[in-house]
Amino acid sequence: MTKPDAANAAKPVVLIAEELSPATVDALGPDFEIRRCDGANRQELLAAIVDVDAVLIRSATKIDQEALGAATRLKVVARAGVGLDNVDVKAATIAGVMVVNAPTSNITSAAELAIGLLLATARNIAPANQALKGGQWKRSQYSGVELLDKTVGIVGLGRIGGLIAERLAGFGMKIIAYDPYLSAARAGQLGVQLVSLDDLLRWSDFITVHLPKTPETLGLIGEEALKLVKPSVRIINAARGGIVDEEALAIALKEGRVAGAGIDVWVKEPCTQSPLFDFESVVVTPHLGASTGEAQEKAGVSVARSVRLALAGELVPDAVNVSSGFIAEEVRPGIALVEKLGRIYTALAGAVPVQLDIEVRGEITEFDVSVWKLSALKGLFQDVVEESVTYVNAPLLAQERGCEVRLLTDPKSLDFRNVTTLRGTLPDGSVVSVSGTLTGPRMIEKVVAVNGFDLEVPVSEHIAFLTYVDRPGVVGAVGRVLGEAGTNIAGMQVARDAAGGHALMVLTVDSRIPPAVLNEISQEIGAQTVRVADFDS
Repeated sequence: MTKPDAANAAKPVVLIAEELSPATVDALGPDFEIRRCDGANRQELLAAIVDVDAVLIRSATKIDQEALGAATRLKVVARAGVGLDNVDVKAATIAGVMVVNAPTSNITSAAELAIGLLLATARNIAPANQALKGGQWKRSQYSGVELLDKTVGIVGLGRIGGLIAERLAGFGMKIIAYDPYLSAARAGQLGVQLVSLDDLLRWSDFITVHLPKTPETLGLIGEEALKLVKPSVRIINAARGGIVDEEALAIALKEGRVAGAGIDVWVKEPCTQSPLFDFESVVVTPHLGASTGEAQEKAGVSVARSVRLALAGELVPDAVNVSSGFIAEEVRPGIALVEKLGRIYTALAGAVPVQLDIEVRGEITEFDVSVWKLSALKGLFQDVVEESVTYVNAPLLAQERGCEVRLLTDPKSLDFRNVTTLRGTLPDGSVVSVSGTLTGPRMIEKVVAVNGFDLEVPVSEHIAFLTYVDRPGVVGAVGRVLGEAGTNIAGMQVARDAAGGHALMVLTVDSRIPPAVLNEISQEIGAQTVRVADFDS
């Protein structure tokens, strides 16, 4: 471990806990004292982190509650990469420590790897390489297919999906995409035809997945989806493990219903055993999406710049939590609530609005609440796009998807001291709204209205929203189904517009409700809609 230099004692101290590019240190500049340690060595890390202002890490260093507790003046944890599995963000937020990452550092590398896997599966590059190195000339056995005039289906047309579309257009491919959160106008700008998921599955010669991993996308390309595809299709997953069901894909390959696959990400990592390894037509890689020198350098430089901003007390573009001096103390508690309202809005609407109003009412409007606009958008897109959503890219994501946003304030609030409402108009003209507030000395987050139904439900990790026709027995039926499934109800409220009219049931539960259980509830009560919002990921 590098010891401190007395001459630099007055400078903020930045601890580099893993090997980073020289450009990272250059980006920090001369205004900091740089120390180094081996972050993978737990005792060395705990000793080194005690009196530093910022720590820069990659994936081998674990910043958990113990490490945060050892740090006496830590202000920033900077992860030179996208994932934050090795950082306890919640504990950092409680400790007042900002967490930053580099959400766009690897998008080019990830897109290029996906295309590499696609080409490799099209031309049988991996098995041909292995055979030839083994002394076998199997030229006729490994005949492939051209990309020209073939149809590629992109599942998720975010930034990475957009890069894929731009690059594959150069191969003369027809490009279609499924993305319920993208406007047709934006797709048209990319030269892409938006289609339903079923049509994409039926029409595509190649399918490449670029979605975030959420309860809705987990297993999206599974047994039922794979019944719709062409037997000549080749499927690529370089997004998140589990979006393509590995077991179902292996069965489809074995039965000749899928021609090949390229897989970079796995349900369980490290993955050293999989039924997919048995197929020559499957190209596999060990999560190499961000593994390029360029991506690593971009990540290091990006977080170094964020550290400079954070330690200067300025707005940090890639902050994933909230801890900085530029936001009024009165405003800070509402940031997390408004972000959750954004995620609830997406869950309720199932689409990105063309017009979104963030309406803030009450005493809080005496302060600058503009950060809540960013928080709402951050939440809105959290479960929509594959890449990490930050305060700086959330407005761009809204612009790309044709979503106009307004922040409206009014010092008058009738029912609560302060209340924030997200009200959005969807492409079909329908309006979806959700309101929330903070109550009591402990500032408890609550949802207080949904689509005109008044209620007061504490925000929990797992919330379900059911709409149906009001009638006796519904509450009991829902409780029975959840009880039989072993799902414990933490709280329940029912609101209705009239006896026998439309009703809304809001449930908070202790664990995720499995999709099959949601389907059973929907059938049991004749639900008009069933929506869930989960905040444990």
